[in-house]
Amino acid sequence: PAFLVERVRIGGEWRDGPVLANLYGSWPDEALLFGVPEISNDQREMYEAVVQQLLQRLDSGGAWQRIPPVEIAAEQAPCKEVRVTGDDIDIEQFAWLQNNPADAGRYINMGSVFISDPELGSNVGTYRCQVKGPRKLGVNPEPGQHGWLLLKEMQRRGDKTAKVAIAVAPDPLTFCASSTKMAGYREDELEFVGGLRGSPLPVVRCETSDIRVPAFSEFIIEGEIPLDEFEEEGPYGEMYGYQGPRKAGNFIMHIKALTHRRHPWVLNSFTGLTWDMPKAPQVTSNFFMYKRLIPDLQGLYSPAGANGVIVIAIRKRFPGQGMSAGQYVAANPALNKLVIVVDDDVDIMDAGAVMKAVGARWQPTASLLVPQTQMMMPDPSRRTPMLSAKFVIDATRQLPQEGGPERWPPANRELLEKGAPGIFTEIDAHWQDYLKNWKPE
Repeated sequence: PAFLVERVRIGGEWRDGPVLANLYGSWPDEALLFGVPEISNDQREMYEAVVQQLLQRLDSGGAWQRIPPVEIAAEQAPCKEVRVTGDDIDIEQFAWLQNNPADAGRYINMGSVFISDPELGSNVGTYRCQVKGPRKLGVNPEPGQHGWLLLKEMQRRGDKTAKVAIAVAPDPLTFCASSTKMAGYREDELEFVGGLRGSPLPVVRCETSDIRVPAFSEFIIEGEIPLDEFEEEGPYGEMYGYQGPRKAGNFIMHIKALTHRRHPWVLNSFTGLTWDMPKAPQVTSNFFMYKRLIPDLQGLYSPAGANGVIVIAIRKRFPGQGMSAGQYVAANPALNKLVIVVDDDVDIMDAGAVMKAVGARWQPTASLLVPQTQMMMPDPSRRTPMLSAKFVIDATRQLPQEGGPERWPPANRELLEKGAPGIFTEIDAHWQDYLKNWKPE
């Protein structure tokens, strides 16, 4: 759940907040964010509504609309209400949290890191930042991420430092673009933010560089990353709530300027336990991409708190269709470790319904194990970085050609619906009335 704390006791001292934690993670919230007209508390209904809403913003090739940002004057930017430079900077005074007992310290984990170069392009990515001192942070772009690739290119070019800025608690759409793969390598994420907004994102130029950052952020931390100086960073609580590794040599950032609102809010997320960013654009892009490969795809869903597990529903018509669909989805190198394929009569957002389909419709022979392939997700079970096994479960009704029964018996619910049409709709509509005056005997 989200929570708001006005003051936090850190190291025996009280720090002023407010601290807002676990802001994202609800489909009704995402529906509100992306402009779904009618909002309800039904997670399933809002999931479907927001995906349909965003599918309308993709062109025929699956590309997002892009609108360049618009620069405003510093006097108009809330993130410039307070400006601090030099030895007056003390990033430690703010209420950044140490979320887990074994974390290396306090972390900024809801910041969008801006890296920009006139020749190489730009990147905005969400990378954890360890608070190492009043004017120093550890910065952790993982190998293969766009920020890491950009810094490595600068390093190979012979650059000694990289100018960077961190927008802490930017607007939700900027945080969404920085946390997902909407933009390709060297593409400007802020143009994608404009496309999601339907209007240009207001940005302002940094104090110490030409990097342009979201003007309505709570904090902007400006500085340099030395490309020949590294320090130990971590450990840090990662996927599924397990402790991540300590890194012997990671990037650091020397802070040169700090600007923020007059009364800034600190945002925090308990990483790895559930999703901690708006994910609807990524889900929508994935659905669009897989729908082109799997025409009979009806839905896909990754349960919160089960990164690496994805359930897809298909309208099955031919032998081999379920396994073929599962292999397409498993081929994604980023996440999908376990792919479960079910028929389109299964509610993919209901874990019980999915497990019931696995129990009743799946035989272990309808499986595929890929012993070793690429996967980027930090997974506590694997021994080799960037590599993982993958597994596909075809829990669709197997046809006789696939070794399934000649005839599948009907489900009791189907028989009841056939014998009493509309019975479940009637019960749902009057459920509260049935219970209102009920008293146990």
